[in-house]
Amino acid sequence: MGIDNGRSHLDPSETTPLLTQSHGRPSCLDVNEYDVEIASSHKDTDEEHNVPILSSASSISGGLDFGPSLERNISNSPSNPNASTKEENEYASRFIDVSPTQFWVIFSGIMMGYMIGFFDSTLMASSHPVITSYFKAANSASWLSTAFLLTSTAFMPLFGRISDAFGRKPVYLFSIAMFFVTTAGCGLARNIGHFIAARALCGLGAGGIFSIGQIISSDLVRLEYRGVYQSYLNLCLGVGSSLGLAFGGYLCDHIGWRGAFLIQLPFIFVYLIAAAWTVPADLGLKTVGMERMKLSQLIRSIDITGAFILITAVTLLILGLNLGGNVVPWGHPLIIVSLVLSGVLAVILVRYERLVPRPVMPIELLTTNPRASIIFGSFFATMSVSTVVFNAPLYFQAVKLTSPTTSGLRLVASSLAITFSSVSTGILVNWTRRLQPFVLIGVCSMVIGGCAAASMGIDTHNPVAMVCISFSSLGQGFSFPCLMVSILATSKREDQAVATTTLGLWRNLGSVMGVAVSSWIFQNTLIYHLKHNVTGVDKDHIIALVRKSVHSIALLDPVHRSEVTKSYSDALRLTFLSAAVWAIIVLILMCRVRLPRLERKK
Repeated sequence: MGIDNGRSHLDPSETTPLLTQSHGRPSCLDVNEYDVEIASSHKDTDEEHNVPILSSASSISGGLDFGPSLERNISNSPSNPNASTKEENEYASRFIDVSPTQFWVIFSGIMMGYMIGFFDSTLMASSHPVITSYFKAANSASWLSTAFLLTSTAFMPLFGRISDAFGRKPVYLFSIAMFFVTTAGCGLARNIGHFIAARALCGLGAGGIFSIGQIISSDLVRLEYRGVYQSYLNLCLGVGSSLGLAFGGYLCDHIGWRGAFLIQLPFIFVYLIAAAWTVPADLGLKTVGMERMKLSQLIRSIDITGAFILITAVTLLILGLNLGGNVVPWGHPLIIVSLVLSGVLAVILVRYERLVPRPVMPIELLTTNPRASIIFGSFFATMSVSTVVFNAPLYFQAVKLTSPTTSGLRLVASSLAITFSSVSTGILVNWTRRLQPFVLIGVCSMVIGGCAAASMGIDTHNPVAMVCISFSSLGQGFSFPCLMVSILATSKREDQAVATTTLGLWRNLGSVMGVAVSSWIFQNTLIYHLKHNVTGVDKDHIIALVRKSVHSIALLDPVHRSEVTKSYSDALRLTFLSAAVWAIIVLILMCRVRLPRLERKK
């Protein structure tokens, strides 16, 4: 798939490839195969100096007048020996078509969105035992997260396509508005069905917030500096996660789980106003060279059929995994039909997506290395992290018998770990220009995290348990920013938006499968251990009671309480061990490819 359009117009002696070889060994990335951020036409080259201008998925046009290119302003500025002026010019050259001030105004809104979004996500992680116990539906806990992740996964690629047609701003504002309305719906839900439906629609809004926010960041920052600004986003991720974990349980204890959702609404509203004020109106339209489409044109241009097949296949798979052995026997016709249809639709989706001009899931990205290994590695890495994060609150509340507030506070170490590692990774990548070492460090941390969490039991000291659980989050902070930069570095300029959303799709799909599969492992293992450990004439009643509400465990007599907590502990050991298995798969994938090394533009 080599491309050479425009390359003959550039003198190789005057360009510095963004990707270089390391220690004299050939890189797995062929620069002739991937035109990584090097100009592909005259319009991407500074006409005076013949130096390629590194560009991202799109740039700003219309809406706001940002003046001439920063690159040209810098090259034409009078010679100034003042070191501070030189540093300012070098700093300004990081951004595409915007000044540093304009960039930070826009980027601050994106960071606010990440902080609010991940507060909501971790709020659910720490509060789902409370919510499911309130509705007497603890065996349906996985649906609270999978419904959210399912919709955000299936629609994430569509948001990228739609933003190419309508521009980033309208899609971004729609996503925030949807997130606002559905968060209110969660707080007002009257039964578990209403709550799950509200979470599913909330995932639609969150998918747009995260995917469009990531694309806007890529639009405005040159590739070699994106690791730095990805670390800022990960810092907001860590802060939002820490607040959700630390205060999620506290809010549930003091104002109720409904209040924990409703209290978010003023902050989301402020975020909506900030986005409407800061994001340029025509961002995303200039690079793709098109005007805004009418609705009928948009419907014809995006892969709605592919998205429908994808969401149906994943829904059927999760339905089978969650109900099988948990609600109905594995041999039940509903389980068999769900799993078989899921497999059939997966095959149909692959064949269909090969024929679509703008597929929701480009098959080419999934079949050629290194991008295929990056995407599938991200999928299994997210499965590993989600397995630990989703089940950690259950360990503290069902095994250690702590309150939601205490449970949330004991998860703060995980958020601090991801904050530290993600920020450090951005700084270190900018300094070393290397990606692979930090990915491998992160994946090894995930393997250790899964094994450490699997070693926890009833007698594990709380500080030790906090450290064991935090290893997976530490690994996420090291590896995820590097994988995001890697998928951009190995994609052509015009493919970067779809590459970003495809990676996001598989990460979200990894979250869906991590929660669904770990819930399947846990629920079926828990039933086995409860039947073998619980004794007494009221055995069946106790098993049904503790499967519906983990808070009922503390009300049992000492003998039955000990039997039940041991059953939960044994079931969670196997569940956490599966996280180590997924991380080992990632380690194998990442050792098979060599990720690109970044080089500063000279």
